[in-house]
Amino acid sequence: MISFVIPVYRSAESLQELHQRLTLAFANEPSSFEIIFVEDCGGDHSWQVIQQLAGVDPRVRGFRMSRNYGQHNALLCGIREVRGEIVVTLDDDLQHPPEEIPKLLAKLDEGYDVVYGPPEREQHGLMRDLASQITKLALEGAMGATNARQVSALRAFRTRLRDAFADYRSPSVNIDVLLTWATTSFSAVRVLHESRKFGESGYTTRKLIRHALNMVTGFSTRPLQLASMMGFAFAFLGLVILAYVLIGWLMQGSAVPGFAFLASVITIFSGAQLIALGIIGEYLARMHLRTMGQPSYLVQETAIRDHRERS
Repeated sequence: MISFVIPVYRSAESLQELHQRLTLAFANEPSSFEIIFVEDCGGDHSWQVIQQLAGVDPRVRGFRMSRNYGQHNALLCGIREVRGEIVVTLDDDLQHPPEEIPKLLAKLDEGYDVVYGPPEREQHGLMRDLASQITKLALEGAMGATNARQVSALRAFRTRLRDAFADYRSPSVNIDVLLTWATTSFSAVRVLHESRKFGESGYTTRKLIRHALNMVTGFSTRPLQLASMMGFAFAFLGLVILAYVLIGWLMQGSAVPGFAFLASVITIFSGAQLIALGIIGEYLARMHLRTMGQPSYLVQETAIRDHRERS
């Protein structure tokens, strides 16, 4: 059984077509499937559309978040609710054609645990593509895997991998990093990436860069290592400067350089210290948030067939 997990954010116009294309693409497949929509409080009438789809198709289940938690938090919610042996995640904007998904499943059958579907050609603007590359570089550092640059929101993986992060409760979530807790068997296959038909992406350049920073400080210790290396580098620079001053004073009898030289040295070392303190502060903030016990998400309402439940 295949479980499709789709985080939904302001995509009421595309959900009907997405559902139709998914069901048509897998109508002749021997395995059964289910579709899980997780509505992340986008503010439009997406939830009403999901309720309608769940009312006419028993393979559709809907979950509505109590507030906007973010794409990866919504994915985590859906992944924990799947019933199938294989999970396929995709966006709600039809940029990931459902007809391309069999390529990922075929690659998964070769023995891999996770298969990504990076686009053959990006359909975003220059700044958005640049921010996306920055995010993937940050993800490479957090995942510790060279295939991180092939990461895509279109991914297929085996459901058993979720056991590795079954107890994860932090508000900062990144599905790709969590998957590395369970396996190192990753692969990727290039797929068609269509232009967005409806609305605008919720991921702006600013949000992508902020997501990259959160990902690195939340799932990697490399910034702390960078701070240590920076400290050693500037300590070495300080010794070089001290040697230069002493040699000039002893060998040539020249005076110690004046205020401008001293001010520049103080500025360099102060800046390095503030950067290091900022990095440490980011980690302390992460520890503080986790000790608060803030949940990754909270489901407010579900839609399963004609039955509606509120929690």
